[in-house]
Amino acid sequence: MAREIEVKNKTKKYEIDMTNGPIIKKMLKFAIPVMLSGLLQLLFNAADIIVVGRFAGDEALAAVGASSSPVNLIVTLLIGLSTGVNVTVAKAYGAGREKDISDSVHTAILLAIIGGALMAVTGLLSCSWLLRITGTPEEIVPLSSQYMNILFIGIPVMALYNFGSGIFRARGDTRRPLYFLAAAGVLNVCLNLVFVIVFHLAVVGVALATVISQILSMSLIIGTLMKEKGAFRLEIRKLRLHKSKMKPILIIGVPAGIQGMLFSISNMAIQSSINSFGKIYMAGSSASASLEGFTFVAMDAFTQSTVSFTSQNIGAGKVERVPLVFRTAVALVSLAGLTLGIITYSFGEPLLSIYTDNPKVVEAGMIRMAFMCIPYFLCGIQNVIPGTARGMGYSIVPTFITVIGVCALRIVWIATVCQLPECSTIEWVYASYPFSWAVTSVSHYIYYKIAYRKTLKQFRAEAVSA
Repeated sequence: MAREIEVKNKTKKYEIDMTNGPIIKKMLKFAIPVMLSGLLQLLFNAADIIVVGRFAGDEALAAVGASSSPVNLIVTLLIGLSTGVNVTVAKAYGAGREKDISDSVHTAILLAIIGGALMAVTGLLSCSWLLRITGTPEEIVPLSSQYMNILFIGIPVMALYNFGSGIFRARGDTRRPLYFLAAAGVLNVCLNLVFVIVFHLAVVGVALATVISQILSMSLIIGTLMKEKGAFRLEIRKLRLHKSKMKPILIIGVPAGIQGMLFSISNMAIQSSINSFGKIYMAGSSASASLEGFTFVAMDAFTQSTVSFTSQNIGAGKVERVPLVFRTAVALVSLAGLTLGIITYSFGEPLLSIYTDNPKVVEAGMIRMAFMCIPYFLCGIQNVIPGTARGMGYSIVPTFITVIGVCALRIVWIATVCQLPECSTIEWVYASYPFSWAVTSVSHYIYYKIAYRKTLKQFRAEAVSA
């Protein structure tokens, strides 16, 4: 009994009460480990690119860059589904329903196994097709295919890690996933150096290092869940798909995942346009995108915070705290986006030079950064607002708004504006990003106001009937 109390107290220290007290401090406490996790992941991804660029050449670097959008097409569906896990578990946790928490945990893990396997097969079968529809140069296709096929084999592992992390985030525990990722990242860097520099495996070595390190992080997070006490404990014999839990996970997660996939499709259309300008611009865009990612994950930490904070408060019946969560998240994400975006652009040339010693690639990277870094905070706002709506249980309309405002708008931009003789430059391709962020943010805000009023009305009606 004493040992059980000790374990519960140890677990409790990782949790955050999101339903009481000031929000800013708690949101920062939640977001900073998530931010550091994302930054670590990007550092490890950057290590992949740096090692490839320095020791395998510009062609290998371009191959990795060309693979990013097709791979993200599958990965973003997983991340969207993990949002459904986060919302479902957080609502049950906020309401204090232990059986619902346990059923949600076991449903989520089994969904990760089944969904991850299906996505792996889909990715392997569509690999060459995805590369060719993005206009990847034929000389790069074999290298890109090797890289993608290995990553797709590791999709089930990635699914288990992401769904497991969603369970941890639901109760405010963002520190332990950070520790697990750090351990995996160190292994990833070490394996990169061994596979690429010592064994000369180039993109194959980088991909193998990534998958092996993901196996470690997944094992740590699943192993921790199996040692938990109480409702969050994972037991193999209890794995089953509970319809009442699978439904909300899918209702929230599938639209979010589809949004991510369509978002990736729009990026593939842009990647195809970038590819048409040649390997130098492809390599420059790849290096710049890697640097921009550091700002994105910092902002995305507040999106994840918003989802968890909103969900817990909805579960606890404290709807009046949702606007405060929303305003806090928008302020924090804007500050993070502006600060990091300005710093990244200001030090753009030396940072890009870490990835390559080719001055033409650096110049090409700076062109992209000029259009991406300063207005990047708009992208953060664009993601935080629908995060609030999903926390309240609304996922379909935010997906529709993003599909129209980001995906369709960018594709139309490429098909129309960029086809004009005076606009057929790489600069006009990149200009589609800030324009779509601004339009989509305004649209999401209008819907957030509608969704909040609807939720508030519903809770007041339930209170009266009770």
